[in-house]
Amino acid sequence: MNQDSVTHSHVIPNDAVPRAALWVLVPAAALTILGMILLWPSGVADAEAIEAYGTEVDGHVLSVHETECDEADAELNEQLQATVCGDVVVRLLSGEHEGEETVVDIPSGPGAPVVEAGDDVILIYTPDSVSGQQYHLIDHDRSSALWALAIAFALAVVAFGRWKGLRSLVSLGITFAVVLLFMVPAVLDGSSPILVAVVGSAAIMLVSLYLGHGWNRTTTVALFGTLASLVVTVLIAEAAVNLTKLNGVLDENTTNLALQYPIDMSGLLLAGILVGALGVIDDVTVSQAATVDEVAKANPKWSPARLFKSGMRVGRDHITSVVNTLVLAYAGASLPLLVLIAAANRPLEQILTSQIIATEIVRSVAGTLGLIAAVPITTWLAATLARRQPKPKAPKEPKDKPGPKPKPKPEQSTWDEDESPYPPSHLR
Repeated sequence: MNQDSVTHSHVIPNDAVPRAALWVLVPAAALTILGMILLWPSGVADAEAIEAYGTEVDGHVLSVHETECDEADAELNEQLQATVCGDVVVRLLSGEHEGEETVVDIPSGPGAPVVEAGDDVILIYTPDSVSGQQYHLIDHDRSSALWALAIAFALAVVAFGRWKGLRSLVSLGITFAVVLLFMVPAVLDGSSPILVAVVGSAAIMLVSLYLGHGWNRTTTVALFGTLASLVVTVLIAEAAVNLTKLNGVLDENTTNLALQYPIDMSGLLLAGILVGALGVIDDVTVSQAATVDEVAKANPKWSPARLFKSGMRVGRDHITSVVNTLVLAYAGASLPLLVLIAAANRPLEQILTSQIIATEIVRSVAGTLGLIAAVPITTWLAATLARRQPKPKAPKEPKDKPGPKPKPKPEQSTWDEDESPYPPSHLR
């Protein structure tokens, strides 16, 4: 009996975190905390251009009165693409004139909000407006709808994942907190964007992975695989950005950001690539580590080499779909830009070499290569640690007692080294 348990402990994977991993985890956690302390923003000054733009206030539409557009302003209306003219009566819900009613023009032009009585809206308050109209309606107030969607999302995650779903929501909240309270203010404060991204990503990984998946060997393998893959992604992205001479200033928004704040825009581009790849690499590493762990438990006789080979089969299928997802995500975010470029009827070579399109290509390539690196790294770590077991204690020798000899137990059938009851022929 004792001999069987000793043999069994050599082949069944142990879910405990290996002690050797602590020699990496503890220094990594200490360096992450130290980095957050040193890079923590001391105070971000508001940009003058943003102050001059005006103050946003909330409002509630009481009525909308449409009228015919004045023929004297026909040329101006054509330039603004204004098809509807008239007034909107709004009750102010915030600001220094809270509770009062004001009359504003119906918004016009591309992307202008279409409002009706009863809508909650956002107005911009400019007391020194040249036109004399201090309030302008700029957008709908979507806070109620977004809260409803967030609550529905949280309920669905908890209903499906139960305690794990609740932990994943807490993990998501921590991720948002790190990004909004540390990373963004630290970049605005003038710190190196790539250094901030590395420290912030390490904090997200250390907290979110263990909180969401538990303190075990599989999560530790996924963490190490993610860390190694992010290092590869950063090196590839930096080489690609330097090779293509991208400066990170792509449009009006990035231009205004560069003018108003002391930010290294090329470094910000690298940081964006790193943070964007983190979520997808996280998914791949956790899946690979869990897959190898389950295969190792299902067949105790498989060697690390066989586990690695089996895990790589799954990884190839996973990578094929995830790479497509990553490229489509970048393409979807840039779809209006792609349509605008196509409408300009420029030569393909000019389109592909323009800084905006080249930036998206670099994002996709660097992220994809980081994903590809994540599969073999994580699979090898998982296969190696799955067969690394602590030294078992020597069993106590049983006392000799007269009695009938125990019947031999039938051998449990397991897959051998060369065959499987379910050979994955479609993956070979």
